[in-house]
Amino acid sequence: MLVLSRKKNEQIIINDSITLTVIEIRGDKVRIGIEAPKDVTVHRREVYEAIQNQARSEDQGTRTVNP
Repeated sequence: MLVLSRKKNEQIIINDSITLTVIEIRGDKVRIGIEAPKDVTVHRREVYEAIQNQARSEDQGTRTVNP
């Protein structure tokens, strides 16, 4: 894992097309702005995991066992 320090309004560039900007720092919370191409999906981790779990459940529901 790469760990970087940034101050308010400073940015991080990923792969020439994704920009992360520190918007606000308040106590133990950091607000981050993300600019990414429309074909790049961006989710909070808990939302991403819920989507993955739902996809796995649907995939398992479509599988049938032939005797």
